[in-house]
Amino acid sequence: MTGIANVGIFVGALVMAWTLSGAAHAQEAIAGPVITQITVQGNQRIESETVRSYMIIREGMAYDPAIADASLKQLFDTGLFADITMRQEGNRLIVSVVENPIVNRVAFEGNSALKEEDLKKEVQLQPRVVYTRAKVQGDVSRLIELYRRGGRFSASVEPKVIQLPQNRVDLVFEITEGPKTKIASINFIGNTQFSDGKLREIISTGESAWWKFLSSSDTYDPDRLTYDRELLRRHYLQRGYADFRVVSAVADLSRDDAAFYITFTVDEGEIYEFGDVKVTTTIDKLDQAELESLVLAKTGEIYNAGLIDKTIDALTFAAGTSGYAFAEVRPRVSRRKDERVIDMTFQITEGPRVYVERINITGNSRTLDKVVRRQMRMSEGDAFNKVLLDNSEKNIRALQYFSRVTVTQDPGTAPDKTILNVDVQEQSTGSLSLSAGFSTLDNAVAGIQLSERNFLGRGLQLSTALSLSKRRQLIEFHYTDPYLLDRDLVGGIDIFGSETNFQNESSFDSRSQGFGFRFGFPLSEKSRFLARYQFRFDEIFNVRYPACNGLNAPFCVSPAVKAAEGSDYRSIAGYDYYYDNRNDPVEPTGGWDFLFTQNFAGLGGTVRYVSTEVLTRYYYEIAEDFLTSWRLDGGYVQGLGEDVELNDHFFKGGNTIRGFARAGVGPRDVLSPNRDAVGAKAFIFGTSELSFPNGLPEALGVRTSVFADAGYIGYSDFDGTIYPGVVDDFAPRASVGLSLYWQSPFGPIRLDFANVLLDEPYDERESFRFSAGTSF
Repeated sequence: MTGIANVGIFVGALVMAWTLSGAAHAQEAIAGPVITQITVQGNQRIESETVRSYMIIREGMAYDPAIADASLKQLFDTGLFADITMRQEGNRLIVSVVENPIVNRVAFEGNSALKEEDLKKEVQLQPRVVYTRAKVQGDVSRLIELYRRGGRFSASVEPKVIQLPQNRVDLVFEITEGPKTKIASINFIGNTQFSDGKLREIISTGESAWWKFLSSSDTYDPDRLTYDRELLRRHYLQRGYADFRVVSAVADLSRDDAAFYITFTVDEGEIYEFGDVKVTTTIDKLDQAELESLVLAKTGEIYNAGLIDKTIDALTFAAGTSGYAFAEVRPRVSRRKDERVIDMTFQITEGPRVYVERINITGNSRTLDKVVRRQMRMSEGDAFNKVLLDNSEKNIRALQYFSRVTVTQDPGTAPDKTILNVDVQEQSTGSLSLSAGFSTLDNAVAGIQLSERNFLGRGLQLSTALSLSKRRQLIEFHYTDPYLLDRDLVGGIDIFGSETNFQNESSFDSRSQGFGFRFGFPLSEKSRFLARYQFRFDEIFNVRYPACNGLNAPFCVSPAVKAAEGSDYRSIAGYDYYYDNRNDPVEPTGGWDFLFTQNFAGLGGTVRYVSTEVLTRYYYEIAEDFLTSWRLDGGYVQGLGEDVELNDHFFKGGNTIRGFARAGVGPRDVLSPNRDAVGAKAFIFGTSELSFPNGLPEALGVRTSVFADAGYIGYSDFDGTIYPGVVDDFAPRASVGLSLYWQSPFGPIRLDFANVLLDEPYDERESFRFSAGTSF
């Protein structure tokens, strides 16, 4: 038995040895021989050692097809090679590569809507960069997306590769821009309270029309569509629909890629009213009654989210002006759905002290940062103040350099720090203005003015005017630095020369030439003071006929005009005081402003007088899109030891009181054949105007208003006993009318139609005025 066992053990050992030997041979057959050398072929720019460094398989390792395949993929992933092959020759591994070429030049052909520098910013492939097909396809996709953001959804981009020596290529993107993809129609689903037409007026996107050829609102923009959703939400929330939501906004592109069809699906919900409205505060020193008087939301009124925002601003401002710059106003909303009532509680607490960590300014590609920063009432390191932040945004808007100004806050690097972001969108600050007027007694008059309010992006103001009309020849130049010496001081110089034909009004021509300079500074956040000096040479000439002798001869002029013939030198010092309490410096809907001007002539020169003028305006929005404005304008001039000269009197009419011609109201020599106007020493005029919706699509940019002008003018230094033809009645004048203002593709156009209600028999009427302009 023992022998048999020993034989079994011996046979088992032989079988195991044979099995292990077979497995070892099989493993050696799979792994292959050991690689003793890796040879790289076909490389031109890239070193062989660099190629080997990208590979997983190394010299001294047994050849494994899986590891070789992984090395091949890793080499392709570098993007350096267009083709790679590997082959084994005994213990040697040969790697053959075809290198991707180097980009020599990138060019664009067929682009006109987009500048080449804008296209270059979008592409990854640049000169001296390795060319790959993947990068080209990525660049093509980015360029097409860029054109789509500009509304050109039919744009196509075809890349062309031009082979050059030394494995270099020129890459040319051939672009077919195609027309802008317009919006064929905008439809709404789910709206019952407001018509499709009304909702189209609310959103910024508009349907395509022939008269929108200078507008981009009728081209599809996904970002604008998102903004339209917000506009719709605001519209409904301001009218009581607290549950309103935009379910979807879908833009369907037509099969020929020519137009979009946009559909908004909305859920209006029910109308809510304000319930209990309260104000609570933890700041004992704030006047509770005063705070409650600032609340615009009233119990029983239709819910309006806009009133909530305005109330928060008013309460924050009131707390800030009382010394609590860090006060926080938080609205607490309690909704009673069954009763469709919303209760509001405005909680005012003294928030933690926060400091400005950083101010970021974006969007100003032309305007220097310092021009925007100097309008900020806070700097880095200052304590944050909501009142000063609102004033800063108002000041930036007042520059009128930007079509949009948005100031937002972001958390800083610490809880007590905040980052202010000022995002602006620049607009054209240069303008080319044209003006014209017509009357039954006068020919057309025209003028041209070139101005730049933001010269070199430094906020410098330059303007020049040139008029070569039959009536007037004018050339003038003005330069203003609103931040002289980088301080809140304004300085400027003026050079001018003019020659005006007053033959129709007063039978003379006038000439004026001179220069002046200005210097001003702020007195407060809302008021400014400006001092002026001017030296000029004035002449009344071309008085063609002798003075009338009282017999009403057919060819004569007023004795007052004849006596004024000749030249004078005027040395005039003056000042302006201006106070601005409007809620918006560009398009005010509330508040008032006031201007007081005085001039003193006599510090040299040949003429001595003092003149005073006052202008004040008031704005009030009685309802949405219904804006009332009032204007009061008055003046008085008094000679210093001598009579006031003819051309220092006030000649009013035209824009001052519509319905009357230039110099059409005031003292006049009725015995002269031309009924010569001789001007007035005093006047006071008032205007009341109401702007209202006219039913036209808002996109047309046509605004309508009705007006009433009225006032008094009179008192001249031409005594009726010496000048018997002069009539001087300080009597009332009044007119009413209609104004149309159209923001046309060619610039703003204004039409005034007036009807005189009160006048004197010797006044000259004008029923229609026209003015137009454009910007560049």
